[in-house]
Amino acid sequence: MDMRHISPVTDFFVILSGNSDRQLKAIIEHIGQELKDRHQISPWRIEGNATNGWVLMDYGDVVVHAFLPEKRSYYDLEGLWREAPVMVRIQ
Repeated sequence: MDMRHISPVTDFFVILSGNSDRQLKAIIEHIGQELKDRHQISPWRIEGNATNGWVLMDYGDVVVHAFLPEKRSYYDLEGLWREAPVMVRIQ
């Protein structure tokens, strides 16, 4: 989601889901490793964990929100920030 005109905190949200806590953990680890290997970028901060159903990875200009489906539905960031344009949607 393009947050540049909506929030002063970050430029983009990446919102994704994993089907289980193990899958979510693997996704988060992969994102972190790829950004480190390819772009020498580490997150400023990581909040939450896969077993709780929501992991936030803060890269400054980009914040990654990784959810289990029930947590994603409950927190509904897409609805909360519905003014932000969705740049890519993959189902």
